[in-house]
Amino acid sequence: MSSSSTPGLSRLNDADDDAASSALHEVCASRAWGSKILTQRPFATTDALLDASDAAMAELTAGDLAEAMAGHAPIGRPKPGDPTSSREQSGMAGASDDLKAEMLELNLAYQEKFGHVFLICATGRTGEQMRDAVRNRIDNSPEQEREIVRGELGKINRIRLTRLTERAEGDAA
Repeated sequence: MSSSSTPGLSRLNDADDDAASSALHEVCASRAWGSKILTQRPFATTDALLDASDAAMAELTAGDLAEAMAGHAPIGRPKPGDPTSSREQSGMAGASDDLKAEMLELNLAYQEKFGHVFLICATGRTGEQMRDAVRNRIDNSPEQEREIVRGELGKINRIRLTRLTERAEGDAA
């Protein structure tokens, strides 16, 4: 039994391991991150869950981070049929064709250099802000970029976990 007042947190705490693991995988594709969160249930509060997420994110290896990044669509190209991806990237929805083309070019250059998609917590950012961020980050070293990505993933996980814990049964993602 959960001492939480948020329906989604109660559901996460009370779910069997398979269901909880599946829900956590929707938040972050890293199996190591999900396993660390899963073993710490039940969480008394959403803040305790968010703190556990931050701690788990800090411990991820480069391979774990790569696995987490593989679950994210490139900026400007949300996963078809994925409302979470579309919502998070909504800042690109009204972007001009020129900005979309520039983002595609920058995404490809970034991916060529680092071997993974450009990852940023896009929630609340405009297309121009995301373009400026990739421009600024493309000259980073792989080590610098890995730590920036770790921070961005942490922000994304916090947003997604908060949404998960606040969602009532039957609410859409």
